Amino acid sequence: MGKIRNNFLRIIIALALVFYLSGCQDTYSYYLQGNLEQKQVLRRLFKLLEQQEEVGENRFILVQQIANRLLSTGERKKAILFLTTYVEQNPRDPYNGYYLGIVAQSYKELAALPLAIHYYERILLNYPDLAVNGSSIHFSCLQEMINLVDEPEERIEYYKEIISRFSENIDLGVAYYFLAQAYEEVGQWEQAVRTFQKFLKHPKAKIPGSANAHTRIREQVDFYYSDKSWAVENLQTLVGEIKRAIRTRNTRRLLKYQAKVNFFTMSWSQAESDEHGALIFDIGSFLHTSRVTADPELDIDSNAGEAFLRTTRWSYRIPTWYLYFRKINFKPDPEINGRWEWAGIYLGEKL
Repeated sequence: MGKIRNNFLRIIIALALVFYLSGCQDTYSYYLQGNLEQKQVLRRLFKLLEQQEEVGENRFILVQQIANRLLSTGERKKAILFLTTYVEQNPRDPYNGYYLGIVAQSYKELAALPLAIHYYERILLNYPDLAVNGSSIHFSCLQEMINLVDEPEERIEYYKEIISRFSENIDLGVAYYFLAQAYEEVGQWEQAVRTFQKFLKHPKAKIPGSANAHTRIREQVDFYYSDKSWAVENLQTLVGEIKRAIRTRNTRRLLKYQAKVNFFTMSWSQAESDEHGALIFDIGSFLHTSRVTADPELDIDSNAGEAFLRTTRWSYRIPTWYLYFRKINFKPDPEINGRWEWAGIYLGEKL
């Protein structure tokens, strides 16, 4: 807020208005374009506007009708000039915030997004909220700013304000989700996780393009608060320790490297959108009663971010298990980020 770019835009716009108006013999002649009926209607509206000496509802209706006439005929730039000129000449009109909202929307439709942002921000900073046709102009501005601004620091402030002031008008779960993402972008990890926890309290919230958002975020939060003692510096060491535990049937060593949060067991046929199944059996008991063997090399589908180790001869009803390893993406802690974990088991042969 209060950015230098906005001050610069304000100066440019003010100068443009001064130069334009100083060259007009008839203040309203510029707007009287189009067919004869359009000119007559606009001339009558401008005349009535001049007769309204006091600001108020009657003047609001006239200004709105003039602006709507210009917009309905595609004259967005003329509508912008009319409204911005009116606001400059009538600084005490209580509806000025609404008029500038029309200006901002018009600039948005013209793809002049910096100017649209400038006016939405100006309304929020300098004009009290106003309900027009039952809708808050500040609420509308906040919704637009959240979608238009690129800087995550600014989005954070707008999300916080819309949550604080208009929680009853929004899907709080969705707002918390995107606020948390903005916190992540600026590296405020603790704030991001706390906000994600608020998101999890809204299980019905639908995140566009992320059908399993709640499962993913719950795993993320659980991992954040875990001790991560099972994470190993590199994949080669981790796989070597797992193989050694299997070869010696050392349950304690095996379980030492099993992820303590978000560990899953699932079949290859289980849809990716399904939640990961919880581990429902004691791996140690199967290790003791089996003569498990592990392939000498990792599966061919392994890559820089995840790896699979095929093991077989488990005494479980499905004898082949693929142990799944993944590289940890955890930017809050450089010591953990990039390490590897044994994250789950895929049961059965690959499809």
